[in-house]
Formats: sequence, structure tokens, C-alpha cells
Amino acid sequence: MSHMTRGIACAVGTVLMLGFLGCGAAEEADQEHGATLQWGYEGDEGPEHWAELSDDFALCANGTMQSPIDLGEALPMAAGEGTGLMWDYGTGALSIARHEHVVDILDNGHTIQVTYDEGRTLTAGGIEYELLQFHFHAPSEHTIDGRHYPMELHLVHRAQAGELAVLGVFVEEGEPNLVFDALIEGLPSAAGEERHFEDVEIDVDAFITSGDEYYRYEGSLTTPPCSEGVHWAVLTEPLRASAEQIAALDAAMPANNRPVQPLGSREVAVISR
Repeated sequence: MSHMTRGIACAVGTVLMLGFLGCGAAEEADQEHGATLQWGYEGDEGPEHWAELSDDFALCANGTMQSPIDLGEALPMAAGEGTGLMWDYGTGALSIARHEHVVDILDNGHTIQVTYDEGRTLTAGGIEYELLQFHFHAPSEHTIDGRHYPMELHLVHRAQAGELAVLGVFVEEGEPNLVFDALIEGLPSAAGEERHFEDVEIDVDAFITSGDEYYRYEGSLTTPPCSEGVHWAVLTEPLRASAEQIAALDAAMPANNRPVQPLGSREVAVISR
């Protein structure tokens, strides 16, 4: 099994992400409340109504540091020395699942989520995080000068102490990308279905574009409960996939992007090394 270590420069702590629940925690929450709380992206369960669905979701309406946002007003900032971020993903067996309406798990309502096996890591500010899963939003949640990309990929990681780190990668139309083929071939055929593949390998490094430059800002979860205190890092260089590949993933998940939120007094930085 090959492993690849790559780095991108970042300021200390800019990709620490707090407030996520792992799958086990979400299952416990479901049992405690008796049933999965329904929320979605349309109608009475859509983003404009999230805060009405539960007192736990109040920040979705009252928060002042909400995500996603438009990244077009980013200010340039040089990365500090010795504050790099490294990842070692390589390839591994995958459990590919499609979920809907799962309480308190970041961005896996109405999405395709890929759960990775153990041993793949991301290091930020000297802290090592294990890759938990990656998933997609279509169209992109973050925008640049009002423009959505066709898709956005989020890679979610957790440290031993429970802190999480995330990388966001835009996806745009271009040449076919071989890394998408195994994923598309393994897509579940129905919502709630989970498929496990011991003999399928996906090189997660191939999903990562150049880390020479990325956006970062203070925000929140983009799904209920919209918890704040979240640090976002989104690579400026998009990943490319063919129109057919994007369409195949898009067809498996209805539009699942939260509208952009007011920036308020916050600043967005674009970090370059």
C-alpha cells in the first residue's frame, strides 16, 4: 500500500475544527431522542427553518459567525514559518455510504460520504488528526464573488482528543479524473444503503490539489446545529472532473448546499507560502 506525504503552509490552528460528532455519537443521539430529527434543504425542513426545528439549532438563525460564506473578499496573508499542514492518506479499503437526515454529523445529510479505514492522517500545528471521511456538496457551499462551483469536497479528520480538522476542495468541470471512477462505480443505489468494499482502493491524495494557497476564516458547521468556533481552510485551486463524472455524483444527491451567510465583522484570509 503506497503512502504519500504532502504539505501545505497554514497559520497555527487555522484548520482545527470543533463541534463534530462521529457516527457512534450520532447513533447515541438518535437513541436518546427516540428518532432521527428531520432536517433538509427544501420546504419546511430547509435552511431558513432549521432554527425552528429544535432549540439545539438556535445558532442557525442567531449565530454571528456562520458558514458557508463568499470568499471573494479574502485578504492576502503569508504563512508563518513552521506552521505547515501535512497529510498521509495513501490508499485503503473504503466503506461508501449514502445518508439522509442524520443528526449532528457534519454535512452528511443528502450526501455521498466515504468512510476511510484507520491510519490515514493529517497534521496541523503539531497535532495529528485521523481522516474519518470525505463527502460532497453540489453545488459548492462556499462561493467566490457570488460564483458557485459545481461541487465541493470536504475531508474531515479527528484528533485523539476529539478535535477535528477539515480541508475543503472545489470541483470544476474539466478532463476526466480517474480517481472518481472507483467512487462512482461503488455508489449505493438507494438512500440509507451502505456498501463496503475491501478490494476497492481510492488514492485520497489524488483528490487534493495544490496546497500553495488556500482561504481560511472563522465560521461554523454548515448543517444543524450550526455550531460556531469552527476554522475553515478551502484550497484555492479546484479539482477537475468531467461533466459526466460530476453528473453521476450529482444525481446521487439532491442539491445539498446551505446558502452563504453574512460575513459580518469577520475577515477572510488567503494564505500563501
